[in-house]
Amino acid sequence: MHKNNITVVVLLGFQGLHDFNILLFLLLFIIYGLTLLGNMIIISLVSLSKNLHSPMYFFIAQVSIFDILLTTDIVPNMLSIIINEGGTISLQSCIAQFFLFADAEAMECLLLAVMSYDRYLAICNPFHYSALMSPMFCLKSIIFTWLLSFVMTLSDAIATCNLIFCGNNVIDHFFCDFTPLMGLACSDASIVHVQTFLFCIVVIICPFVTIVVSYICIVYTIVRIPSITGRKKAFSTCSSHLTVVCLFYGALLSVYVVPTVGHSLIINKVLALFYTVMTPLLNPVIYSLRNQDFLKAFRNRRHRFNQKF
Repeated sequence: MHKNNITVVVLLGFQGLHDFNILLFLLLFIIYGLTLLGNMIIISLVSLSKNLHSPMYFFIAQVSIFDILLTTDIVPNMLSIIINEGGTISLQSCIAQFFLFADAEAMECLLLAVMSYDRYLAICNPFHYSALMSPMFCLKSIIFTWLLSFVMTLSDAIATCNLIFCGNNVIDHFFCDFTPLMGLACSDASIVHVQTFLFCIVVIICPFVTIVVSYICIVYTIVRIPSITGRKKAFSTCSSHLTVVCLFYGALLSVYVVPTVGHSLIINKVLALFYTVMTPLLNPVIYSLRNQDFLKAFRNRRHRFNQKF
């Protein structure tokens, strides 16, 4: 019976940067700090401000939680790899990193679909919005999102652990993504590939179709509003969510759905940097910068803080 002879995985990270390593390290370190700060501010404001106790802001806070999980899973180890011009990670830790990464991405996909349904109800069925989007429904939606993504990614991780890893132990990436991780296996990985394909249909394609259908209905409803002011007001309530969806799915689909034949490793790494580092940074900015409720809640909290000190 074959056994793993790979106990340590070598992550090459960004080779050939040399003198730019320190600059890239400082840039990503600052981005990571700003990402944690921005998302923690969103979570705190939604938790403490009564005017933000609504389904939309509750879901935005959940997105911030997922973004913190995603970036914390990837960035600290990546910073170590950059400063040391490469790094090592145990095989078990490599699989665990992929599991946490896939879990966070799956949860965000499902949550973005729930948020599109929220915007659909708010614009297309406003009179029944409060009854349909009740606190209990919101709570059940979040629990379902956590459980479904956890169960599916855990099954993937267990199937991956059952593979035999006895070949090359070098991954030319800055984290343990699915394709390079499967490249280390020397046993039949067809079951894992089938599971992952089904997993992607459930947590990526189905939510994406839900979002598209929701926004088709939203656009149809908005164009029927007689006044320009009414149309602008209706569109402004979902513009932030639509922007986040475009950024998130644009990067995700370009890496995992669009064929990557002809893509260089550099392009793949840049795209991976975007959805693992930049998207968690941009999300709180997009959701809060043009949102008067968030700005008002932030000013109120700052004013209370100044009064105390």
